[in-house]
Amino acid sequence: MTKQQKPSLRQRLRLYRKVNWIQTLRFNYKMFPAKVARKLPVVFYGRVKFGDLSGEVVLQGAPIMGKVGFGQQFEKFSGSRGIAEFSISGTLVFKGYCHMGKDCQFSVSPGAYCEMGDMSALGSNVKLICTERIVLGDWTGIGFESQLIDTNAHPMINTETGERYPMKGPIQLGSHNAVSNRVSFMPNCKTPDYCVIASNSLCNKDYTQLGEKILIGGVPAKLIKENYSRDWDQEREILKRNKIVRF
Repeated sequence: MTKQQKPSLRQRLRLYRKVNWIQTLRFNYKMFPAKVARKLPVVFYGRVKFGDLSGEVVLQGAPIMGKVGFGQQFEKFSGSRGIAEFSISGTLVFKGYCHMGKDCQFSVSPGAYCEMGDMSALGSNVKLICTERIVLGDWTGIGFESQLIDTNAHPMINTETGERYPMKGPIQLGSHNAVSNRVSFMPNCKTPDYCVIASNSLCNKDYTQLGEKILIGGVPAKLIKENYSRDWDQEREILKRNKIVRF
């Protein structure tokens, strides 16, 4: 990460007032050894309700304060409904910095595996429900009011043949995916690196055969444009400035 100027005392005090210190301390000392927990690598902002915290959280790299932010302010609107929830009874891996916006609802079920790539992000009001496996690549950001759900939650059958359909299927998003708002990721979705996804799309299959640097969208999503990508050479520095919190 590039070195950034440390915040002033006034900026730091303003930042400290936004931290939910009770839930931050509770989570870190519950999920990490004391030598890691005291550095507060996971910081919660605003109101958040904890569910089951019986799972495992793995933090790769140095435990820097605020390396993972939940309820973080990095979008245009600052209001919150105070409905954020966080439940980990499976395995959650943070491969580096990770940022989650306001009012996110995040759940990893027993036996499930969820991996958040370095500089991955969830916008406000995103729902992530992991019952089997969900993986986000490095620099992949999910727009507000989107959802990642690797299960249909109910057993379904073919009423003519009696065939039973699988309830679960993994979701794997490549690196440098730019996901717009209100996108739904369903079981067995797989995207390539450098993929852009249009708003209000339904992604429910393997798109990697389409190649990299593509725009997909629609219900269900399909190829819209090739040779299409964010300008990541500029975007990386912008994202670092806007999302990495310096305490």
